[in-house]
Amino acid sequence: MKYRKRIGLFFLNIFFILICLLCLIPVLYALGISLNGHNDLLSSNVSLIPQNVTFDNYRCVLFEKPFFLWFKNSLILSAFTVLISILVAVPGAYALSRKRFRGRKMILNLLILLNAFPAILSMFAVYRILKPLGLINSFTGLILIYIGTMAIFGLWNMKGYFDTIPEEIEEAGEIDGAGDFQLIWKIVLPLARPSIIVTAVMILIYVWNEYIFAVTFITSSGKYTLAAGLYALQATDYTRNWPVFSAASLLVSIPVLVIFFCIQRYMTSGLTAGGVKE
Repeated sequence: MKYRKRIGLFFLNIFFILICLLCLIPVLYALGISLNGHNDLLSSNVSLIPQNVTFDNYRCVLFEKPFFLWFKNSLILSAFTVLISILVAVPGAYALSRKRFRGRKMILNLLILLNAFPAILSMFAVYRILKPLGLINSFTGLILIYIGTMAIFGLWNMKGYFDTIPEEIEEAGEIDGAGDFQLIWKIVLPLARPSIIVTAVMILIYVWNEYIFAVTFITSSGKYTLAAGLYALQATDYTRNWPVFSAASLLVSIPVLVIFFCIQRYMTSGLTAGGVKE
């Protein structure tokens, strides 16, 4: 029985490895294009291994295009959105998880309903709201849009995690003399750390890659985000350079990949990791 289980596990691992390799084909293809010295994406002789390897495309992105300006703008938007969304979502999620009050279910259902519609459907309404306030072509307006979307996501995501934390742990803290602030700061938040970190990173990924609102509400090239900057690289039909575009897209992905690898242990850690005394 154990031998048969090992054989099944072996073939299961092989299957998942093949799936991973299949998913890597577009990335490897983009890498091959970014290292190609010729803009021949649509030709029949393009392969995963470029014939004329060059790093000029990366040099062009980093030193001839305002890549670092786009990076700074995306970093500002991401940092403020993540910070404010988490500050709003964490206490809201805890209150909706622990407190029982009239209208609680209606609030939760309303938040789901607001988040269920595609963002593009609210484009005109958002424009009519931001225009009189002078928030078009403004980081503040874009941050408000992102917070309105991601704070609801963060609240629901962390509310589910708070539900899994046994209330007996908090009751034990109260018996030991912990006040409300100590209870939340020293017991609840450390237990919810994995959820908070993963939620923050998911918000970061959304803002980092967001394209529709960034292109629509940011009209000045000096305020372009990375997504809007990538769009600007391919904005005309006559100056498209696919190797440069591929190099830029890979460079945009690197920060998110680094952050993702850094938080892997939080994504796999369980509730008991924070609930057991050292």
